[in-house]
Amino acid sequence: MNLPPTVTPRAFARLAEINAGGPGPALRVAVLGGGCSGFQYDIRMDDPAADDLVLEEKGQRVVVDPVSLPFLTGATIDWADELIGARFTIENPNASSSCGCGTSFSM
Repeated sequence: MNLPPTVTPRAFARLAEINAGGPGPALRVAVLGGGCSGFQYDIRMDDPAADDLVLEEKGQRVVVDPVSLPFLTGATIDWADELIGARFTIENPNASSSCGCGTSFSM
């Protein structure tokens, strides 16, 4: 069974801060070819498309397009605020390796 990606409460809370607590654009998480490991994540604010998977909590939305969805099966989308920077992160059980910056991976 393919599990959809999950979004942590911390990631939803950060998205609410970005959207000033109200409804706003969704956080789009996509997978593109490229990067230093073969695939790379594209994380940006965007409006949902009709065929997107929409993960929602308290009016905040994270969307994944159908092409990217198989690459993100069982993944966890989180928010990390560390000394090296603050960013949305993806823990992807499908990735066999990833680069040091965490934005590209291979399967």
